[in-house]
Amino acid sequence: MKPTPRRSRGISLIEVLVVLVLFSFGLIGVVGLQAKAVQNSVSAEDFNRAAMLANEMASAMWTNQSVILPPATVATWNTAVGDPTGRGLPNGAGTVTVTGSVATITVTWRAPQDPTATTRSYVTHVQLVP
Repeated sequence: MKPTPRRSRGISLIEVLVVLVLFSFGLIGVVGLQAKAVQNSVSAEDFNRAAMLANEMASAMWTNQSVILPPATVATWNTAVGDPTGRGLPNGAGTVTVTGSVATITVTWRAPQDPTATTRSYVTHVQLVP
């Protein structure tokens, strides 16, 4: 028995609408993945920049052959850490703590997308042996 044309009307339209809904959900998922990938890329770039800033301070110590640096050098470095338009980090701050012959260099920052109470940090220790 052959179905009547009247009964089969609209079936193709419903199938197309279902496909469009499924395709839309797929696109929303891809956009979400892209946004997460960009966020992870920015976070990795911030960590890399923090490591480079800490390395800059360690290099200054190595050049001076002492873990104790002039306050002006540390202040200039700390200003660079807090300047996100230059080579610094957003809401960045740097500290250098010297205990005996070991210097602890800490770079902290808060990414704009992070909650206010969340801070990220990079810590390295420098010991110069005579």
